[in-house]
Amino acid sequence: MARPITFTTPDGITLAGMLREPDDVTRRAAIVLTGPFTGVKEQVVAIYAEGLARRGYVTLAFDHRNFGASGGHPRQHEDSAGKLADLSAAVTCVAAHADVDPERVGLIGICLGAGYALKSAAFDPRVRALVTVAGAYNSPQAMRAGMGLDAYRDTLRELTVKEQATSDGQPMMLPAVRDGAGEAAMPGAEPFDYYGTDRGAVPGWRNEVTYGSIRQLLTFDAAVGADFLAVTPARIIHGTRDEYCSPTAAQEVFDRIDGVRDLMWIDTTNHIDLYDRPRYVEPAIEACADWFDDHLVQATTAH
Repeated sequence: MARPITFTTPDGITLAGMLREPDDVTRRAAIVLTGPFTGVKEQVVAIYAEGLARRGYVTLAFDHRNFGASGGHPRQHEDSAGKLADLSAAVTCVAAHADVDPERVGLIGICLGAGYALKSAAFDPRVRALVTVAGAYNSPQAMRAGMGLDAYRDTLRELTVKEQATSDGQPMMLPAVRDGAGEAAMPGAEPFDYYGTDRGAVPGWRNEVTYGSIRQLLTFDAAVGADFLAVTPARIIHGTRDEYCSPTAAQEVFDRIDGVRDLMWIDTTNHIDLYDRPRYVEPAIEACADWFDDHLVQATTAH
């Protein structure tokens, strides 16, 4: 059974979620999901949440602040610190569910959500197991190395100017995706093939994002979470071919984890295969369920 719920963050923002409760809650465990950049709860996370609910897990997919049906301003703005606070509030929400053992809460992060889930799990001992899928593990150090110091600083300077600019009192926006040439937050064919087509078309998603969001992404260190997972078991699932979220970065994050860990490769053709293509998503969901069965249901992790 799926039902809409709302819950509130410590800083007073109301978040809108979809809670899926199996008819027979056999595992007494819950999974919180967070997904791609600009994504909303009816898109990628809904597929994974539904799949895990069919396997007996209570699941919570929700809109982060400033997006979808959730509160927060400015709209369509990526707030890295805020999204970590949102995840903490979501864990609090599911841990209080009558059919959930609060010692059995896990996180799944997909694409950009993988980095947020990694960092959240690293610093929230209530999270007892983690799975990331097709992850983007943002690292300012890697961004600077890839762009070069001067280009990195110049880009931050330009984004800061645009972040402070307004139009009719509202932050300046750019398209999230674009068909063909032109500026976009997620340029190229792959993001457009999902968000710009019927594959990702849902009423709550908007094809715009603040310029300040890009600055957030360039300065947010998600990869550091790998250094602090401690005893939280983590499985990384990644496509063998992914030109948007590097398989090399996934391997590097895996190598930094000093604890119970697993790295699973799925033979993909591109990044968005793991968003909604059953051939790739079903094995990923099975791998998520297996990991949580082992580390949330059959074992109690000592924190």
